[in-house]
Amino acid sequence: MIRFPAEWEHQSAVLIAWPHASGDFSTRLNAVEASYQFIALTIAQHQRLVIVCHDVIHQQHIQALLGEQPQISFCQAQLNDIWVRDTVFLTVEIDGQVQLCNFRFNGWGEKYPHEFDNALNTTLLTTTLFAGIAHQESEFILEGGSIESDGAGTLLTTRQCLLNENRNKGLSVIDIEQHLQNSLGAQRILWLDQENLTGDDTDAHIDTLARFCSSSTIAYTACTDETDPHYQGLHAMHEQLAALRTVDNLPYHLVPLPMPKAIYDEQGQQLPANYANFLIINGAVMVPVYDDPHDDIALARLAECFPERKIIATPCRSLVHQYGSLHCMTMQFPAGVFAV
Repeated sequence: MIRFPAEWEHQSAVLIAWPHASGDFSTRLNAVEASYQFIALTIAQHQRLVIVCHDVIHQQHIQALLGEQPQISFCQAQLNDIWVRDTVFLTVEIDGQVQLCNFRFNGWGEKYPHEFDNALNTTLLTTTLFAGIAHQESEFILEGGSIESDGAGTLLTTRQCLLNENRNKGLSVIDIEQHLQNSLGAQRILWLDQENLTGDDTDAHIDTLARFCSSSTIAYTACTDETDPHYQGLHAMHEQLAALRTVDNLPYHLVPLPMPKAIYDEQGQQLPANYANFLIINGAVMVPVYDDPHDDIALARLAECFPERKIIATPCRSLVHQYGSLHCMTMQFPAGVFAV
């Protein structure tokens, strides 16, 4: 039996890739590194953290920023982007044994160079940390940010991403569902029709829109401002979510997350800031915040979803300048992948 664990299950590690001076964040690296420093030290207080860095010099730079941290391990690899949610292994359980799944990555539909990112998992398997961990290769194109799992066989996703011809061209809905069943053990797939948030270049990744908080609760991006261009689309998504049913044929408990005030880059492009891009770790939920009055509302609503976990406001305003946020820059590994 194949099972794709939910994010709230116990984890053995979280992986991030640290920005480099030659990367896309070079013009605002200090601000981005400040966020990364906060994120890294917070995760390391709760569990192992794996940091992918550029080379030895880059690793030494990061270690100087973080200090002595026994919970942090390093791997070295070349990258095109730091959004490891979409490039690093997904992990499944097969008859109770963990296995890493290496899906293909094509730069979010051939939008960006991706040769190093597509090769990242192969590189990681050559490191001491990943050596010997069971894994499987797949030619199926799949990004971790495009699917949500409840840990019990249900996946939540968007048609705009998984059915996009720029991913697995020529495959039908039935073909794609079969791939998800064979590789991730999906017993049912809940499809949303939803356009991406303005500035999002992933073709509507689900982790910016709607997230499982439990097998019966979904937190989702909502918009109450009828003058906002997102209003109609997000209202339609709410109606779709309200029509979904759990495996017990009950409606999901839906928790709306407000949208922060629009953030723009230097060219006037709106950036895809949202609160659905939170990260669940052992004992806590890290919630992206943007120096916005809506931050407190999102924190309070997610605290209701996770009453037994600490809610940690996590500065992410600088991250959205490269069109991602907290969940996009992280990938968790469930218990059993790494020795504690």
